[in-house]
Amino acid sequence: MPLTALDPRTALVLIDLQYGITSLVEPTPLADPVARAAQLAARFRAHRLPVVLVRVNFSPDGADAPRNRTAIARPSGRPPANWTESLSELDPQPSDVVVTKHQPGAFYGTDLDLKLRRRGITGVVLGGVATSLGVESTGRAGYDHGYNITFAADAMTDPDPGAHEHSLQVSFPKFGEVDTAAAIAAALRPAT
Repeated sequence: MPLTALDPRTALVLIDLQYGITSLVEPTPLADPVARAAQLAARFRAHRLPVVLVRVNFSPDGADAPRNRTAIARPSGRPPANWTESLSELDPQPSDVVVTKHQPGAFYGTDLDLKLRRRGITGVVLGGVATSLGVESTGRAGYDHGYNITFAADAMTDPDPGAHEHSLQVSFPKFGEVDTAAAIAAALRPAT
């Protein structure tokens, strides 16, 4: 379902666009989505709407990792010093909201919902990496929390192109609207 409207109080939530995660993705499919995410971030800031930079981090002893058979592999050893830093292309600002997660989705075990509600947010635009994991998990949970979800289809990517397309074509339209970063930027209105 393409974009029909954005709520007047909408936040941009960018998932895992950080050095540690993006270093695991091929640079070619990453360049365009990161550029579009950066453009959206600049537009949201210009309209005085929140930009949320979600990063994933893991405890050194792995104590925050789920203990089940399908647990996602965590990096072994000590991560690089810039593991959780947002990509410089996003031009992170002091006004940006930063959320650290320990699971694929940005709502579980974090204060994301609280930070959004305190700002009067009713709509969320999502982008980032990986489409079929962090973005999809966050979108589903955001929908369950009552937010109007919009997916910026060309401001996200996935190491698995088939999983990316499945999320965009099959999963996302069931709980949100899907459109381009340009269409979303054009629909933005200054914060009220």
